[in-house]
Amino acid sequence: MQTLGRLAVDPSFIVFARFAVVAFFAITFLQSGLNKVFDSEGNLGFMREHFKNAPLLSSNANALFWTLTVMEVLAGVLCGLGIVTFSFVSGGFFARWGLRFATLSLLALLFGQRLAQDYAGAATVATYFAIALLGLLVFAIR
Repeated sequence: MQTLGRLAVDPSFIVFARFAVVAFFAITFLQSGLNKVFDSEGNLGFMREHFKNAPLLSSNANALFWTLTVMEVLAGVLCGLGIVTFSFVSGGFFARWGLRFATLSLLALLFGQRLAQDYAGAATVATYFAIALLGLLVFAIR
């Protein structure tokens, strides 16, 4: 058992927490990003409709959609690589970058939901954001 300030930390728990958060975002963002790639017209149509009352977003829907898609796929792939190479090769390099891209993607989603005045959607994104912050914190523990 190690101590972190006054907190007793079991190193195996930290390893499992890192794995769980990275796996969560690998699943979440690979599914979401690949869904956007393979059904881009359907997703773009939804996005245009969802953001029709948010002029800043509706006029730039295509560029924002593809930017978000790239960020999500990148987050998912990096988190996936982070799982595969976690203890063997990278020492968490891919997982850490995957979490960073996941966090940035979630901030972009939150921004869009707030501009669209979809407060229920924004609350859901905030839950994912809390998990991302937890992931960033467990990777900060040495």
